[in-house]
Amino acid sequence: MKKIGVALSGGVDSSVACLLLKDRGYDIFAITMSISEYSDDKIESASQVAEKLAIPHYVVDLKKEFNEEVIQPFCYSYSIGKTPNPCVRCNYHIKFNALFEKAKELGADYLASGHYAHILETGAEFKLFKGVDSVKDQSYFLYMLKQEQLKHLLMPLGGFTKKEVKAIAAKLGISTVTGHESHDICFIPQNGYDEFIHENVPTERGNVLDTDGKIIGEHKGLAYYTVGQRQGLGLASSSRKYIVKLDPFNNTIILGEYEQLFLNKLRAGELTWVSGNAPLNTEQINAKIRYRAPESPVKIKFDGNYCDVEFEHPQWAITPGQSIVFYRGDEVLGGGIIESPDFSMS
Repeated sequence: MKKIGVALSGGVDSSVACLLLKDRGYDIFAITMSISEYSDDKIESASQVAEKLAIPHYVVDLKKEFNEEVIQPFCYSYSIGKTPNPCVRCNYHIKFNALFEKAKELGADYLASGHYAHILETGAEFKLFKGVDSVKDQSYFLYMLKQEQLKHLLMPLGGFTKKEVKAIAAKLGISTVTGHESHDICFIPQNGYDEFIHENVPTERGNVLDTDGKIIGEHKGLAYYTVGQRQGLGLASSSRKYIVKLDPFNNTIILGEYEQLFLNKLRAGELTWVSGNAPLNTEQINAKIRYRAPESPVKIKFDGNYCDVEFEHPQWAITPGQSIVFYRGDEVLGGGIIESPDFSMS
């Protein structure tokens, strides 16, 4: 029988993934990663869940890998005026690479997780699909996964809704053990973002400009801001102003109107494809520019490991550093990192 290591965070989703696989008769063990000083509560929750389910539980220290592959790139991106998504890098480099390597050392043939997504084998190829719960679907964060990883991964929650998962947890008493839902950035305490930036990202004060290039204020460092932001600017204005661009070359922030944030073109780099190759047929492809953004039909023009993307429907606050993910129907084709929107000062 194949052995499965289940990535157990101590939350409801990964706990139910453990339960489902155990009930199906698989030989499983739980494996929890320690990635920062804020991991202790999750490790304790995971330990309680594993004890309740009567399965072996291992904790592996991945702080060094997490720092090198997630925290350092995160800080660097912010230092050059970009807004990165650390969850994307964590899933690829840490959960489904470093953690799986540790699981294999413990005898695992597969690694399972509590992600809401589907992996299907079609002939010699593995494909990645959205989870059935459109609200909870997490395929956006998994677009970097490759064939070599997918053939060793299991995602048993892909066919469930969050409501169904919570019901399973409650029925079997797991929800009394698990009490946390992860927040946006796991290595930064809630409400501690500014302090983290202050301690880890070099910043320099600079000018805030309007779209005519007139200086209208001063910012405390690009890393404290993002495209689309309205709060926290400390500027008096007769109308609502939004950050429409961060200019790292001139260390300036440009403010404009809400409508100026709607753009329909962007350039992306660091492209990766689930199949291993860019799609030859670029018809009927949709894309989204952030996790909660709506999908839009797109036209794609490739330029090496870059591409230019034109959206059928204008997108609000296209943000350099964020991921663009491409879909055909429910299938995840791949994605890349947004380099720049097609921004015009006119």
